[in-house]
Amino acid sequence: MNADECVLVLGGAGLVGSQIVREVARELEPKRIVVASLFRGEVREFLHDARRGFPQVEFIGVWGDVFVREEFAMERRRRLLQSQPRREMLYEDLFGNIEGAYQRSALVQLILRYQPDVVVDSINTATAISYQDVESVSKQTHDLLLQLRQIVDHQDLEALDELGKALERNVSTLLISQSTAQLIRHVQLLHRAMCEVGTRLYLKVGTTGTGGMGLNIPYTHSEDKPSAQLMRKNAIAFAHTGLMFLMARTPGGPLVKEIKPAAMIGYRKVGYQTVKLRGQPQLRYESQAQPLDGRLVLRGDENLYTRLGKLQMAGVDTGENGFFARGEFETITHINQMEFVTPEEIAHQAVLEIKGSNTGYDVIAGIDSSVMTPSYRAGVLRQTALDKLARIEEETESHSVALGQLGPPELSKLLYEAHLLKLNYGTLEATLAMPPSEIAETLYSFLLERSVLRTTITSIGVPILTPDGRHLLRGPRINIPESIYHEIELEEKSVDAWARKGWVDLRPVNLAEWQERFRRMRRTKHLLHTRGTSSITTKTYLPDTIEIGAVVAWIFINEEQGYRIK
Repeated sequence: MNADECVLVLGGAGLVGSQIVREVARELEPKRIVVASLFRGEVREFLHDARRGFPQVEFIGVWGDVFVREEFAMERRRRLLQSQPRREMLYEDLFGNIEGAYQRSALVQLILRYQPDVVVDSINTATAISYQDVESVSKQTHDLLLQLRQIVDHQDLEALDELGKALERNVSTLLISQSTAQLIRHVQLLHRAMCEVGTRLYLKVGTTGTGGMGLNIPYTHSEDKPSAQLMRKNAIAFAHTGLMFLMARTPGGPLVKEIKPAAMIGYRKVGYQTVKLRGQPQLRYESQAQPLDGRLVLRGDENLYTRLGKLQMAGVDTGENGFFARGEFETITHINQMEFVTPEEIAHQAVLEIKGSNTGYDVIAGIDSSVMTPSYRAGVLRQTALDKLARIEEETESHSVALGQLGPPELSKLLYEAHLLKLNYGTLEATLAMPPSEIAETLYSFLLERSVLRTTITSIGVPILTPDGRHLLRGPRINIPESIYHEIELEEKSVDAWARKGWVDLRPVNLAEWQERFRRMRRTKHLLHTRGTSSITTKTYLPDTIEIGAVVAWIFINEEQGYRIK
């Protein structure tokens, strides 16, 4: 029996997703397949057929927008943007505390509820995120700013109030429509949820954004070319690939794969049907003659035109790509144009990847095999550079520890704390032999006597917390806590968090924590002579002396889980 008992297919009622569901049911026979798509109607219609075709599989249908909080999942984004309180909530989910966003996310709740072994994501994420009309809103906002200057010059307070409301709406819409910010948070929430439930595999059916064509692509999603929206879609599509590359290199997470079709995907069916625009039937109107003078109305009042019924046409249903007339389909699929690939072919390769086959179509594996990796030559030259830096430090009687330009702030804090321990005690053994309170006073006295070292630390934005925890030695700038404001309230409960994140902390409690680290480092050494190379793991610290870079790397690896796996 297949070990993957539950498979979640995002976009599962769509053109590609529905074929993946069928192929998964046929080839893998999991106990449960969760089909999640945007619209209730398409999910129910698809599951009606799927349940008859595969009675041995339990199908569960879920619908709604997975890119917003759960309470908004059934709302259209256009409607959400019309409400100022809801725009504020969208802003909070995008730029606010990630813990809150995680608890509210519709996608997170979906994954936590069904705990899938495999997630197949066939949502066209790049289109969903990038096509949010940023260009139009940006131009409107620019025009409003020009109007604002004129109104301020004329001191028209009534017009200023009305303009302020329009500006607030446009600016807040622009803030929450930033594609990159949305994509990053989406990936963070998705990855964390899959880690929490122990998902084995995440398989993305991605997009090139241009159907395999280049900057010379003559097609868009109905807008004129050159299309900034289409280029944004392409940029987001490959930014998504880059973030998935990072997911694949993160320990403790699922296997990550991406299949990226480089052609138009088609088709679902061929027929004669009513043409729809944004989900609504498109109407046919009686034509009217208009003289070419005065102003040209681009979007007139539909009630002034005689309705002739629904617009119907023979065409090809290509799912999320739209409904194409014969001429459009013939052009776009012509040789040396986009051409096309079928959903069944994509689904077949997707299931092979789920099974563990090497199809040659996994983009993440392709990038993995193409990137340049660390080299032996670089390792040799690294030691040469370190030796030369040590000589320069000795000759200049200086301390080359940290500048604060390489983050996070913990890096500078930890390096300077390790450096102080090295200068005063030299080895792990000597540090462990002293009481934490005595170490604290020794390091504090040492810093007070070395003004260059002390002022270097405080000048780069890293304050020094005194042993009693009541005073800071500081320079004009403090990096932690981070804030857009020049001044914030000092709360006693925050001191521990700030000290841990970016202050040189000379309190005995912190130095006791350093001693515990050193004990863990020492415990790994007794295996070196009995187990050979197998004794060298991520937990191993080899030197007897305090080598500050090696010590902090050990902390990042073992306490922060920040290490490379490839």
